[in-house]
Amino acid sequence: MVVVAKEHPQVVHEEDSSKRRQILDGARKVFMDLGFDGASMGEIARAAQVSKGTLYVYFADKSALFEAILEQEALQHGQVVFNFDPTRDAKTTLKEFGLAYLHLVCRPGGGSAIRTVMAIAERMPDVGRRYYGRVLDKSINRLSGYLKARVAAGDLDIDDCDLAASQFMELCKASLFLPFVFQAAPAPSEQRMTEVVDSATRMFLAAYKTK
Repeated sequence: MVVVAKEHPQVVHEEDSSKRRQILDGARKVFMDLGFDGASMGEIARAAQVSKGTLYVYFADKSALFEAILEQEALQHGQVVFNFDPTRDAKTTLKEFGLAYLHLVCRPGGGSAIRTVMAIAERMPDVGRRYYGRVLDKSINRLSGYLKARVAAGDLDIDDCDLAASQFMELCKASLFLPFVFQAAPAPSEQRMTEVVDSATRMFLAAYKTK
């Protein structure tokens, strides 16, 4: 009797994950170059260097592929460590958060997912809502929680910490994010990001620091 050795499950899993990453890398490039509507499964298969049959083994359609890319984007955002120790002073914490946040949203190539979501959100509102909830709203909530701790400590005087968190994030993006996301300007330099975040922090504390 011939015994056929079964492939080790761990090896199969690693190969499966590697192939999936290969497909997602190819799909991301196609979506970046052609947008959601211009992308086709055939074009994605060519960019990923796999057959269309293999592509459909992993993803049912390009909507599922795009959702997977957005999920990766959310994971990247979640892996960025923001130090929201409630005992840290507001000036230091806000400056560090502002710079980390700008590095995330203005990184080279990082605007492609946002552009694509913006282009299809009206037609596919569920995609827009999920992206906002997983990526943008989560950052607002984390900063808001820190601000509430500093209000409780008496350092800040804020009635609506969710609003204040959104305001600070918008101040940090002022003059940088929109030109970048609409490709009117390259990713901002470290020096320029520092200048804008310093200004945003001064404005924020002038409005909300306990008098």
